[in-house]
Amino acid sequence: MDLDRLQIRVVVSALFQQNTFVAWRPGRRDCLLVDPGLEPDQITRLLDAEKLHPAAILNTHGHSDHIGGNQAVKQRWPQCPIVIGEAEAGKLSDPAENLSLLFGARLVSPPADKTVADGERFSAAGFDLKVIAIPGHSAGHVVFLVEGQAPCVVFVGDVIFAGSIGRTDFPDGDFAQLAAGIRQKLFPLPDDTILLPGHGPETTVGQERRTNPFVGENAGGS
Repeated sequence: MDLDRLQIRVVVSALFQQNTFVAWRPGRRDCLLVDPGLEPDQITRLLDAEKLHPAAILNTHGHSDHIGGNQAVKQRWPQCPIVIGEAEAGKLSDPAENLSLLFGARLVSPPADKTVADGERFSAAGFDLKVIAIPGHSAGHVVFLVEGQAPCVVFVGDVIFAGSIGRTDFPDGDFAQLAAGIRQKLFPLPDDTILLPGHGPETTVGQERRTNPFVGENAGGS
C-alpha cells in the first residue's frame, strides 16, 4: 500500500494467516514493525530488501501469533523497543496467557521496553501515533492511529476485521466490551479511515459501520 507520505507492506504468516505490517516514510530507512508474527525470517528478508531497520515493534496485543517474531527481531536489532499496552505486557512472558500453550508451544517474547495507555501519544520513524485502548478480544488490546495522515490509518490488530470482529471466547474476552469500544472509538472516525487488521484484508470505517454483521448499523442489538 502506497499512501501519501506513507508506505506499508504486509507479511502474512502461514499458520494463522496473521498480518505483520511494515510501515515507513518515503526517503527514510527507519520503520515501524506492527505485530511481528510467527515467520520472522520473512520479515527480516523484507526489511533487508527495502534496506530498512525497525525503530519500534508495536504489539497491539500479546497473543502468540502477534508477538512470535519479537525475539528474532530483537536479536537482530537489540536497540529496537517493544511497545505494548500496559495491561497486556504480562502476556509477553507467559505462554498460558499468550495462548501458545494451547498449541503445544511455550512461546515467550522479550519484555516490553515501553508500555502505553489509552490516549497516549508515541512517536517513532517519523510517525506520530495515538494509542486507543479497545479491550474485549484481549483485556489490554490497543490500536495505533497514525496521526496527520489523510485518509486516516489505524493498525487495529484483532479488534475488527473485514466483515467480522475478534474472538471474544478467550479467558479475558468480552463481546459487550469489544462492541462498545468499536462503536465508541473507531466508528466516529471518518468513513474513509483505513483499518489494517491482524488477519485478512484491509477495510474502512464506513464499510464496517454500515455492513459489519456483529457491530454495524444493522447488527442485532445495535
